[in-house]
Amino acid sequence: MSRTTFALIGTGVVGERIINQILAHPNCEIVSVFDENKTRLEEVSKKYQLPVAETLNELFLSNPNWVYIGTPPVSHAPLAEQIAKHGLNILSEKPLAHDAQDSMRMVKAAAEANVKTAMHFPLMYSPAIHSLKEAINTASLGDIVRIELHTYFPHWPRKWQQNPWIASREQGGFIREIFPHYFQLTHYLFGDFKITSHETTYPENRDLCETGVSALAKTESGIPIVLNSLSGIGQEERLEFKVFGTKKVITLRNWSELWISETDQKEVLFNADTQPESLMDACHNSIIGKDSLIVSFVEGLKVQEWIDQLLK
Repeated sequence: MSRTTFALIGTGVVGERIINQILAHPNCEIVSVFDENKTRLEEVSKKYQLPVAETLNELFLSNPNWVYIGTPPVSHAPLAEQIAKHGLNILSEKPLAHDAQDSMRMVKAAAEANVKTAMHFPLMYSPAIHSLKEAINTASLGDIVRIELHTYFPHWPRKWQQNPWIASREQGGFIREIFPHYFQLTHYLFGDFKITSHETTYPENRDLCETGVSALAKTESGIPIVLNSLSGIGQEERLEFKVFGTKKVITLRNWSELWISETDQKEVLFNADTQPESLMDACHNSIIGKDSLIVSFVEGLKVQEWIDQLLK
C-alpha cells in the first residue's frame, strides 16, 4: 500500500506533535518541512531526520498528499490560498483563521481548487469522546437537560505555550485557542446551536486578549448551553465539558478524563477502552477513498463564526 505523504508548514509545539503522529503511523510519511524560524526548523529537522524546504515553493514541489498549516492564525488564509493553487489538500490547525472573513477565504479557495480539507481537532479521535457519543446516542443519560463548558486558567498564555501572538487580541486568547475544540465537539454531538447572549471582558491594554467570558446558547433541539471561562485566577488549570441528563451526568475533564455520576452517587472515572481511528488514519483513508472522520473547512468556518460572536 502506498504511503500518504505530508509536508508541514510550521514546526512549533503543536507542529511537533503532528510530526510525531505522522512518524508513528505505518502508512504516512513526511516529505518536507518548512518554518520561517530557521533555528527551530534546523532543530526539529535534525531531531527527526526530516527533509527541509528552504522556501514554500520548494515545499510545494515535493507534491505531498497533504500540506499541514501549523502557523499563527492570521497566516492561515494566505497560506491556504497558495496551497490550493498548487492543487494540494490542506490540513489546518485550529482555529481555521483569526476571523470568519479569512475562514471564508479558505473555504472558497479549497472549493474552487477542488482539494480536500481537514482540521486538527484531537478530541474527534479520542476514545473518551467516542464513549461520550455512544452514551448520548443510546440515551443512557436519560433526557439531556443542559450542556456546560467551564475553562479556567491560572496563566494565559499557559507556561508551555509562550510565543509572540498567543496573548494578543488580534489572533490569540483562550476563546480562539480552547473554545474551538469544544464548539466543534458540541456540534459533533448535538448539531448546530445559537449563542443568545454573552459578556467578554478585556484588560485595559488593547493589545492583549480577553480575560473572561460568560455566555448562554441553545441547540436547535432546545438544549440550553452555559459557557464560562476565566484566566489569571487563583486555582489550577481546569477544563470541564458537562452533559447533564436526568439519569446520568457525564463530564469530560481536562481533555481526556471521562467521569460519570448517577443520582445520589459519587462520580466515577470511566475507562474508555475503545480505540477510534486517528487523525492520520482519517487523512490516509480519505486519500485512498475510504470513509473517514474528517472535520472540513466548512465545519471549521461554522466554529469560527461562533468564536467571532464571543470576541465582539
